[in-house]
Amino acid sequence: MAIKIFDVVIIGGGQAALSAGYYLRRAGLDFIILDNQATAGGAWNHTWPSLRLFSPALYSSLPGILFSTSKTDVYPHRHEVIAYLERYETRYQLPIYRPHHVKTVLPDTQHNCLKVSDGKYSWLAKTVISATGNWSHPVVPELPGAKAFLGEMCHSAFYKGVEHYRGKNVLVVGGGNSGAQIFAELDEVTTAVWVTREAPQFLPDDVDGRVLFERATARITGQATDQPVGGIGDIVMVPPVKAARDRGVLQAKPMFTHFTPTGVVWQDDTEQAFDAVIWCTGFQPELSHLAALGIQEEDGKVLVQDGQSIKEPRLWLFGYGDWASPGSATLIGAGRSARDNIPKLVDYIRQSYQ
Repeated sequence: MAIKIFDVVIIGGGQAALSAGYYLRRAGLDFIILDNQATAGGAWNHTWPSLRLFSPALYSSLPGILFSTSKTDVYPHRHEVIAYLERYETRYQLPIYRPHHVKTVLPDTQHNCLKVSDGKYSWLAKTVISATGNWSHPVVPELPGAKAFLGEMCHSAFYKGVEHYRGKNVLVVGGGNSGAQIFAELDEVTTAVWVTREAPQFLPDDVDGRVLFERATARITGQATDQPVGGIGDIVMVPPVKAARDRGVLQAKPMFTHFTPTGVVWQDDTEQAFDAVIWCTGFQPELSHLAALGIQEEDGKVLVQDGQSIKEPRLWLFGYGDWASPGSATLIGAGRSARDNIPKLVDYIRQSYQ
């Protein structure tokens, strides 16, 4: 029986994978997408219910289909993003197979390709696109006394909304958009305190994620003629955050010194009790399936050029943020990354497998 070798196997089923699939289909390549989720939506299925994009819908589209939503909601809700990604899959009938949780990627010397395996099934491919994102690898810093704290601890990756915290004293840790949004909504139903290592950077009301993406891309690619204020990590004034500002509560305290069993100790040595802590402290790329290739650096990342691994050129990485491709962890960035880098992948296949 003939051995089936795909041109490309994509690992992951979120926005980066769909964008790559769109351009691979246009190029006429033979590919499949392996998603470990049961339904469409990628990491958006695991975000908290009230999460909103910090870019307008029309500036958060994947290639081919505009992301349109209600006129009143300038910043779409997460359920609208999930619905959009589901429509995208259906519109382009992308070859997605789920759920398949890929565990390893290894060289197959016999067939001069890469072997992708979920432990039960295996697939061979001339190239592999890893597009697993960051959401499944949340980061919680190790802080003094944290193990002794008797209250609840939850990373924003597992935060499910305000109802669980109603009537509790809650500490929100982290100075980015997730910290600001979660604190803003908790403040309406309970006693919440927001702490950050550095003073949070609030952007003007007319600056949104689209503007931040363009600025960050210009800086990364060396095209910026100046250094305007604003980075992708700065806080966009989406409606809940703006409402908290208007209530006069959008204020962050400096970091505490350490935990106690019942709360934290502030820098002035006073202690405050908390029932729960929510960590809004970011994520690391989920690349455990690449460990056997031996190409990861000390920081866990992979050296890339235009998305292509330098040490294993049959491997490409999409959707992990600026180190993989400018802004590629955003909806608009995922599409641009695929637009710019898929033609190079296609050329690599044609030159290497003639």
